[in-house]
Amino acid sequence: MADSIRPKAEIEAELAAARDRLANGIASLINEVHPRAIAHRAAADVRTAASGRVRAVRAQLVEPDGSLNVTRVGLLAAAAAGAVAFVAVVRSIVRR
Repeated sequence: MADSIRPKAEIEAELAAARDRLANGIASLINEVHPRAIAHRAAADVRTAASGRVRAVRAQLVEPDGSLNVTRVGLLAAAAAGAVAFVAVVRSIVRR
């Protein structure tokens, strides 16, 4: 039993260290679940996804040498014109 007796200062130091670890853990948890931190992480995720999509579209429309892929741009323009024409026809039919 004499071996298990520890000095009061050692126990107090151990308690202070445990208290500091607990306070740091709670502070990091609060920072992690704070709405502003969640919003920042969500915004970063959206920026990352959007930049990936932009790179993918750019890779489809631009040749490796940097010139425009005329065939793909032409197909895209034709599809956009077709969509606009479709909407115009549907609106004219609905208005009658």
